[in-house]
Amino acid sequence: MQVEMVLQGKGGVGKSMIASLLAQHAIAHNSKAMCIDTDPVNATFSGYRAFDVETLDIMEGDDINPRTFDQLIERIMTAEADRMIIDNGASTFIPLCSYLLQNDVAGLLQEGGHSIRLHTVITGGQAMQDTLEGFASLCRNIPDAGVVVWLNEYFGKVAYNGKPFESSKVYEKNQARVEAIVTVPAVKPETFGQDMHKMLTRRITFVEAIASPDFTIMERQRLKMMQRTLFMNMDKAHL
Repeated sequence: MQVEMVLQGKGGVGKSMIASLLAQHAIAHNSKAMCIDTDPVNATFSGYRAFDVETLDIMEGDDINPRTFDQLIERIMTAEADRMIIDNGASTFIPLCSYLLQNDVAGLLQEGGHSIRLHTVITGGQAMQDTLEGFASLCRNIPDAGVVVWLNEYFGKVAYNGKPFESSKVYEKNQARVEAIVTVPAVKPETFGQDMHKMLTRRITFVEAIASPDFTIMERQRLKMMQRTLFMNMDKAHL
C-alpha cells in the first residue's frame, strides 16, 4: 500500500485541498483509498463525505499520544486498500515529525511492504518563507521517505528574487529527497478563484460540483478545466 502523508507546519496553505485532490485522483483511477484526518483544530478533510474520512486525534496536549498513533500504524499495516491518505494539521507538525523520526516509522512501514510518501505545500506570498522552512524541516527530520512538493500559486508565484523554487538553495540542498513537484496554478480570482472557493468551502469534489445544479453552466465548465489541469499535473508527477 502507498501511504500518503500531507504535512506542513504553516496553516491555511492548502493541505486539506491537496489531501482531497489525492483522494479524488485515486478514485478517478479506480484505486481504493482509505482517508484519515488527524488535524485536532481544523478537521477540514473529514468534512468531505465522498471519502468517508476517519477522524483520529493523535495529540495529547502538545505532544503525540503514542497509543493513539500506534493505532494508526496498526490500521496502515492491516488495511485492505491501495492507498492511505493522511491529512495532518499544522499544530501536529513538529511533534509528529519527532515521533516519526524517533520510532523510524518510515522504515517500519517499508519493512511491512508499504511505501510512504510525504506531501508538503509551498505557497507564494507572505507564507512562502514559512512554508519553505517547513519543507526543509521535513527533509531534515524524516529520512528514508520521498517528498512530493506542491507549489500552490493561489497567493502568488513561488519565486524568490525572481528565481523559481527549483533554483532556490533549499531545493538544491534537498533535491535528492524530492520525488516530484506538482503545481497548483494561479487562477483569475473573480472567475476560477471564486468557483474553486465555492467548491472547497462546501467540502465537495470536482465530480460532485460539476454535477450540482447549485453551480452555473460556466462555473461547472471552469471547474472541469481546473480538474483536467490538476489531474494532468498529478499524472505527470506519477502520483
